[in-house]
Amino acid sequence: MNAFHQGLNDGGYVVGKNIAIEYRMAAGEYDRLPEFFADVIRQQVSLIVASGGLVSAMAAREATRTIPILFIAGFDPIQMGLADSFSRPGGNATGVSMITTEMAQKRLEWLTTLVPQAATIAVLGNHKTNIYNREVELLEASARARRLKLVELKASSDSEIDAAFAAAARQRVEALSVSAHPFFNPRRAQVVALAAQYRIPTIYPWREFVSAGGLMSYGPTFSWAYREIGRYASRILKGEKPSDLPIQLPMKFELAINIGTAKALGLPIPGLVLASATEIIE
Repeated sequence: MNAFHQGLNDGGYVVGKNIAIEYRMAAGEYDRLPEFFADVIRQQVSLIVASGGLVSAMAAREATRTIPILFIAGFDPIQMGLADSFSRPGGNATGVSMITTEMAQKRLEWLTTLVPQAATIAVLGNHKTNIYNREVELLEASARARRLKLVELKASSDSEIDAAFAAAARQRVEALSVSAHPFFNPRRAQVVALAAQYRIPTIYPWREFVSAGGLMSYGPTFSWAYREIGRYASRILKGEKPSDLPIQLPMKFELAINIGTAKALGLPIPGLVLASATEIIE
């Protein structure tokens, strides 16, 4: 939210001075989204920021085709029908594509570099979303190329996350990749604690997991995405149309390593990983 406010400030908007924001938080309960969007539409808002991934963006688009929508999505928004193209979105929606789903294979590459002896790799994902199958498909292709066994761990609730890690232990999973789906973001303390409890080397899509004690992450940054959305919001409020604002793509990807977690797991960190890391947390 700080980054989003900074983006608004860049465009001359200050909350409480010349702009008001209505917040709605679903906390992973996606069946509440239609109710939320219907509520803010009745309030005749000037634009909707549908953060929280593709599911929020799609729900917003279903709710209105006239109010401008800004989204932050991890999957290809063109393929999902949110926009006509990256350069000319058309319609009433534009925003940022974090391409985190497409980065699943790169995360697996970094994970196997750090844990080269691992033969059984798992993916923890929310199977009740439409990006799950695509992410598994990408990881299966990468695992086959490396002659690795891929185990699917499915979770869409706190209790299912607990059960997924218990299943990983039973199946002797040696390394784990956590999906970029936003369902896991507010549950990062739980996921990181379970990875430590079961001593499973784990890679995450966001550095915030590493700051919370996770082993490793690779991907773009939330702060960049939210600041860009704030800047786009200010431009739309000044009269520009979302159809004319190109969908932004990340230009920088960060590799973060938690040295303390690696030591606790007894993992030596290869020189390539250390040299490539953009952030090292002691």
